[in-house]
Amino acid sequence: MKNCNEIMRGERAELSKKNPYYISKHRYYELKHFCRQYDEWKRALVRIDGWKAFPESTGAIVNATPSNPTEQMAMARAFYSNRVDLLENCLGELEPAIAPYILRGVTEGHSYEALRIKGCPCCKDTYYNNYRKFFWILSRERA
Repeated sequence: MKNCNEIMRGERAELSKKNPYYISKHRYYELKHFCRQYDEWKRALVRIDGWKAFPESTGAIVNATPSNPTEQMAMARAFYSNRVDLLENCLGELEPAIAPYILRGVTEGHSYEALRIKGCPCCKDTYYNNYRKFFWILSRERA
């Protein structure tokens, strides 16, 4: 697994302000790190569904956590489900054939070249246009 510096190296984080999918460099990095938590959220949902007790990894839920374990599990489930749904709904606005590859690119850090080998059905320009569009949509939805 690559560390954060290796993932970010060589990446063009800032687009021209004339690009229709322009977002600031820092907003892009914020959203990129948000997306990288997708697998953690999915694992947390599996743990919540499989455990009778409240899972350990719900530190993100603050403000008067209820003492009722069922209510705690429901709040944790809603927290993680909302984040997973947000990413998946943003993908719904992309071309359906490319969306699964964009998901792997934004959540797992795969390059276009690696995804192309795994069957990505489009050219590099189309992929990165959809990639930028995804982050633009996510920025709009997460405002």
